[in-house]
This record gives sequence, structure tokens and C-alpha cells, in this order.
Amino acid sequence: MCRQLGTFEAIHSECNDGVARFGSAEATHFGQRHCPNRKCRAHLFVVVRSRDGEVLASYPPERIDFDAANIPGGILAALEEAITCHANDCYTAAAIMVRKTLEELCHDRGATGDNLKARIRGLRSKVILPPELLDGLDDLRLLGNDAAHIESQDYNDVGKEEVEVGIDFTKEVLKAAYQHDALLKRLRSLKKPAKAQPGSK
Repeated sequence: MCRQLGTFEAIHSECNDGVARFGSAEATHFGQRHCPNRKCRAHLFVVVRSRDGEVLASYPPERIDFDAANIPGGILAALEEAITCHANDCYTAAAIMVRKTLEELCHDRGATGDNLKARIRGLRSKVILPPELLDGLDDLRLLGNDAAHIESQDYNDVGKEEVEVGIDFTKEVLKAAYQHDALLKRLRSLKKPAKAQPGSK
């Protein structure tokens, strides 16, 4: 899906679409698609279930979308790696990179402590976030811990759903920490200049 122009377009050709079996007895179609944005024209290969059009696989793989504006480099690199790992079904690695994203957030905001749990606690005085997001940071830490150890202690599994929720939650934290203020400044910059009050100099 193109962020600007919507659904990718099929590349129509006798050779580009065909029926195959992909992981099930159901008929599937495979083919090629490209981005409708003429400045982009990204090209990908897809396997689609015939009966409902659901994309079963794509190459390059589909990635979780996010807005990178105003996010510092170290934090951005860690989150992008988490998203890349998720897109390639490497969920353990993705969860560990979500944890690394938290480490980078604490470092950027100057939150200190002997371990990540202590640094997250220290982050409360360094950044203004809703209580729900602050409380959830420790849950993200635990998800990363479970991914790094043989036996899960806090989650039943570290799989696709857990990692997707973890990445979505991380996006909300970063949005609140780095993007809301910039958005407010942008909104205020669109206002008319304040009129001078009568009698003021």
C-alpha cells in the first residue's frame, strides 16, 4: 500500500499471473505489483488467495508503517530494525530490538540506572507521557526479556501478535515523546499573527 496514492497496481501480462498452491489446498494466484506513485514505482511479488484476495506473502515483505519525523537517529535505527525483523517473521529478534529501542529512548532523554528497569523508572522525570504509556514501558521491557531467554516468564509466547502490539505501543510512545510537540508548533504556526491590543505599545 502506497502511503500517498493507495493500493499497488497489478502488472498485467500473460506471464505474470498464475495459479499455485501456497501452504494450503486453496487456489492462490501469484503475480507482480507496482506502486502507483510514478516517482516511486516500487516493484514487488505477491501470492494472493484467490477466493478473497488476501495477500499471503510478498517480496519484499510488507512492513509496519510509521512516521519517522523528529525521531532521533539511534532510536529510529533500532525501531526500523525491529520492523524489518518482524516483516521477515523473525519475532524473537524483533522483540529484542523493541527493547533496544527503549534503551535508546532512555539514553536520549538522559534516564540513568543500573538496568533498564531502573532507567525506565528514571524516565518518568525526563519525559512527559500519559501514565498508560509510562506504565506500558515496563511491559515492553519484559517482552524483550522473554525474547532473550529460553523460557518465557511473563508472556505465553513471543510471536507475531505480541511483537506487533509491542511495535504499535512503541510507536505511540515515540509519537508522544517526539512528535506531538512538533505537530502543535506546526499548527500554531498556521494561525494569523496576533493583533495588537488597543492601547498597547
